[in-house]
Amino acid sequence: MDGPPRSFRIDIGELVLDGFDSRVDPARVTAAFEAELTRLVRERGVPLAADGTGVALDGLAGLPPLPATTSAVRLGEALARAVHAGLAGRGDAR
Repeated sequence: MDGPPRSFRIDIGELVLDGFDSRVDPARVTAAFEAELTRLVRERGVPLAADGTGVALDGLAGLPPLPATTSAVRLGEALARAVHAGLAGRGDAR
């Protein structure tokens, strides 16, 4: 056994989404985003922080595209997967 599971702290200061339909509920996007990112971190960890030193990123670019949808849940989950991809080293730190 490798010991107790690691504790991760992910602080996302601000997510700005422009150009989305006004029918998309920001609170539902946020809830779906948080739930999906929590699941991904629990299941897959945060590869950029695997050595325990921690990582601070000011921004990420080159992430997977988000779906064209008015579903807040689908958008939040896709956004979480894109952010996790960036934390896994897929994407460009800015």
